[in-house]
Amino acid sequence: MRRFLAILGLLALTSGAQAELGDDGLHKTAWMRDTFKDLREDLDEANAEGKRLVLFFEQRGCVYCAKMHKEVFPRPEVSSYIEENYFVVQLNLHGDIEVTDFDGEALSEKDMARKWGILFTPTILFLPEEVAEDQSAQQAAVAMMPGAFGAGTTLDMFTWVAEKRYALDNGEDFQRYHARRIQERSNGSTD
Repeated sequence: MRRFLAILGLLALTSGAQAELGDDGLHKTAWMRDTFKDLREDLDEANAEGKRLVLFFEQRGCVYCAKMHKEVFPRPEVSSYIEENYFVVQLNLHGDIEVTDFDGEALSEKDMARKWGILFTPTILFLPEEVAEDQSAQQAAVAMMPGAFGAGTTLDMFTWVAEKRYALDNGEDFQRYHARRIQERSNGSTD
């Protein structure tokens, strides 16, 4: 009986942490923001909250997006880090909602994806705190995370950006940082 109750408790915790599907077929999390998708406004709001702006490109039926939302984002260390440090705006690779880029150009989500060269999902763009008037989000991005990764890699990328390690002149790019973090965790996992 105890074992049965423990399993039920774990199932309740796991299912409660997972994102639900929205009407657009995309996974929704509590830390995703519903904005007008004017990136200058989103950047200002992120800065006002002391957070970094990040753009998540996803699409309906994306098995890799589902993997991230079911296996990675629900992990407390990942979810809490994103929520505490990032202002997340979700974009639909095939969507029709208008997005206004930093350079002032307004396009549908799908046309913006083409402009920025987003080819598959999930793709996550990390933005700096300041973006020049003539730059697009893709040009201004300090990092891009294309694809689904494990919790360790995902958390390392979000940490690397939040700590502005991309700006350090210490020879430690993301791959070297991630390799060091794997060694420091030394839990037998390569993630």
